[in-house]
Amino acid sequence: MLNGRKSLVTLIATAAITATVGMIPSGSAQAKPSITDVQNQVDRLYRAAEQASEHYNQVHVQLKQMRGAVHALRQDQARQQHRTEQARQLVADSIVSQYEGDSLSDVGQAVVSSDPTAFVSKLTTMSAFNSMQANQYTSYLTQAKALSIRQDATSAQLAKVADLEQQAAQDKATIARELAAAKAVLDKMKTAERNRMLEASRSSSVRVPMSAVPASGRAAVAVHFALAQVGKPYVYGAAGPSAYDCSGLVMAAWGAAGVALSHSSGAQWGEGTHVSASQLQPGDLVFYYSPSQHVGMYIGNGMIVNAENPSAGIRVAPLYSMPFVGAVRPG
Repeated sequence: MLNGRKSLVTLIATAAITATVGMIPSGSAQAKPSITDVQNQVDRLYRAAEQASEHYNQVHVQLKQMRGAVHALRQDQARQQHRTEQARQLVADSIVSQYEGDSLSDVGQAVVSSDPTAFVSKLTTMSAFNSMQANQYTSYLTQAKALSIRQDATSAQLAKVADLEQQAAQDKATIARELAAAKAVLDKMKTAERNRMLEASRSSSVRVPMSAVPASGRAAVAVHFALAQVGKPYVYGAAGPSAYDCSGLVMAAWGAAGVALSHSSGAQWGEGTHVSASQLQPGDLVFYYSPSQHVGMYIGNGMIVNAENPSAGIRVAPLYSMPFVGAVRPG
């Protein structure tokens, strides 16, 4: 729950902007940053934006689950509303029947009866009627309490959904802020220098033929799909077909192989069997940074394919080109 406070990812991202932008020289007397320096600064901003983006993706996974829960709660509440109304109607009918004189008629007949057997029979009937009335009322109270519990559960779930939607909106704003900060860094460079930096980033990727990847079965389908996307742009929140973010790429790749993954690196961390670096096989998901905020796909021979960032796009890179934190085997 947010309770009016910034989410952790927003605080981290804001700190990243402040620290990174503060490193850019502004005075003419200061040394001009190298392309490598600026690339490192931009990469830090991209990582902060990706952390916010993946958190945004995770929130939407949770929202989908929670909205399903709210739907189920509402259906249960409607059923309970019907049961409660039925119990209420039984109590109402019995009270109406009593005031219409049925019970009073029994009392009169019992009092004036000269037949002892008839008198006892009437008293037994009255007792049974009163007992039935009491049971109906108790049933109504029980059903009404059950309805109240369901109404409270639905309200609580709706409040959680509202909080998560607010958090998602904050994360989306953070992404926009990070991208604007990265653009500001690039705009401080001359056009030629910026183009050389972007070209250097793109050219560092290599093309890997599928025949060179030791994969089979569904993993081969996933790897083939991912490699076919190399060169396409990185777009936050995208899952194809023309652009992807990191979790969107591996989700689409394994989806092509018939394996459903969430559009969130955080969720994907728990959607398979964890394996060590020494056990890696093509198709395995590889995760980077701590806490995990980036995911790619291992393709063998110490290489991965991943949607890296808006500068690099989708490319092939070495397994340890980023701080490796773990791997998961889907399926």
